[in-house]
Amino acid sequence: MAPLSEGSKNFPLGHEFYQPKEEMLELERRRKQLVIGIPKEEYRGENRVCLTPQSVELLVNNGHEVVLERGAGLASNYTDKEYSENGARIVLEKKEVYQCDTVMQVSPFSSAEIDMLRGNQILFSALQLKSQCGENVRKLMQKKVTAIALELVKDRDNFYPVVRSMAEIAGISSIMIAGEYLSKAHGGKGVMLGGITGITPTEVIILGAGTAAEYATRAALGLGAMVKVFDDSIYRLRRLEDHLGHRVFTSIFHPHVLEKALASADVVIGALRHGTENVGYMVTEEMVEKMKPGSIVIDLSIDQGGCFETSMLTNHKDPVFKKHGVLHYCVPNVPSHVARTASLALSNICAPLLLNIGQNGGVHKFIKNDIGLRHGTYVYRGILTNRRLGDTFGILAKDIDLLLAAM
Repeated sequence: MAPLSEGSKNFPLGHEFYQPKEEMLELERRRKQLVIGIPKEEYRGENRVCLTPQSVELLVNNGHEVVLERGAGLASNYTDKEYSENGARIVLEKKEVYQCDTVMQVSPFSSAEIDMLRGNQILFSALQLKSQCGENVRKLMQKKVTAIALELVKDRDNFYPVVRSMAEIAGISSIMIAGEYLSKAHGGKGVMLGGITGITPTEVIILGAGTAAEYATRAALGLGAMVKVFDDSIYRLRRLEDHLGHRVFTSIFHPHVLEKALASADVVIGALRHGTENVGYMVTEEMVEKMKPGSIVIDLSIDQGGCFETSMLTNHKDPVFKKHGVLHYCVPNVPSHVARTASLALSNICAPLLLNIGQNGGVHKFIKNDIGLRHGTYVYRGILTNRRLGDTFGILAKDIDLLLAAM
């Protein structure tokens, strides 16, 4: 048999010399380099950043490019130098960041930010349905972008990793904040949040039995406080006790039982969850009037309307007000109070997500294969796919599964 030449087409089936090259070419076709833009957050009170310098290094080492606006990490105590040393390209102009193929930020895109987009891009941010306006949604559609809501993305276990992570931080932070404002240094009555031998422990009431409530309960119990948890679901209360590993005082919402508990409470944490039937439940102003002077209310549900009739929206710079002798802390986005920790938690979710997108040939291919990312997509190539947004603003929303099947 004549020797095979390099240009010959008559290769024996399964020829070993050529099979590895075909596999390598297929791998190269599947991979996609991402150019990721990280802008400085402009939304008031937003101190988090989606990617830490360590995550930037991981992405750059995997062949991706990260473009960071100057000062984007400062609110989380990450310097431009740290980002630069880990491979990020620092730019002065915000608009340059919004020209990247993929743009990732924490807060929803504002009208001015949407105007800076070049179009046909991939956008990651929080959606925050209650803060959206129809004009911005229509602008995103006109730009033909694919927009993904971080809080709606699901993981393999069908959980919302961003929501869960931020709820954990909010729950623990609420107890830390309560401890600060009970102290004399912050104008409190000088009470330690916890239990000391021979002294009656501080009493903490927690409204709700979700993730934030669970982690607030853990933190309060760890300090030695007496904790009482209220919810309108026996199932959620039982699940909370199972997660804690021991029994605590639990009760369904009953006005007389709740009113009696509030009257002796030092701290009340409102952690009712969005999407459950108890959303909108209010502790009445009359109940607040009967609370002890110097006690503190922390409303973690303020961005959903609040748990207390006396709640009013505050911010990180001016976080508290007093009503009926009770201190109220009603700041939305409590995780920004501990921005560095919250940024680390976000980055631990966002960086692997970006790596998976790159390894699977880009976001459009990955959306087809990953139901969790598909669930978070609310605009796909300029077409609205979130029915709630569509119903709210009178825009026709299409089923993303049908869109993907047709494309």
